[in-house]
Amino acid sequence: MKIKLLLLLSLFGLGMAVATVYLIPSDSDPVFWLPVFIICAVVIARETAAKRFLHGLVLGLLNSFWITIAHILLFDQYIANHIREAEMLSMMPYPDSPRLMMLITGPVIGLFSGIVIGLFALVASRFLTPRKS
Repeated sequence: MKIKLLLLLSLFGLGMAVATVYLIPSDSDPVFWLPVFIICAVVIARETAAKRFLHGLVLGLLNSFWITIAHILLFDQYIANHIREAEMLSMMPYPDSPRLMMLITGPVIGLFSGIVIGLFALVASRFLTPRKS
């Protein structure tokens, strides 16, 4: 497992975490995430010779860590710009504790996004050869 690579790639998640609070509306999220996933998958395919799916999975979880922390710490700013998310949080099991719901759902979303990144990395590895270490 290339931890340094994963930590560096997770900086995309940190950048997106801050950008989704202040700049990116929720309906545009996928437009920004898709290129990030593709870039990360290509880098994983080029920089690793094995366990590419696992690298993608762990990266998704690391990204969700950054995003969850940023959205919890910057909650007021995030909710002010994301009305639809505020409505969804109010309908979840803990409507009086939206930060707790973010803490619970963040890793689940990270797991699913990690599966996507991992699958993208496997596909990219079919077309790219890893660099020599």
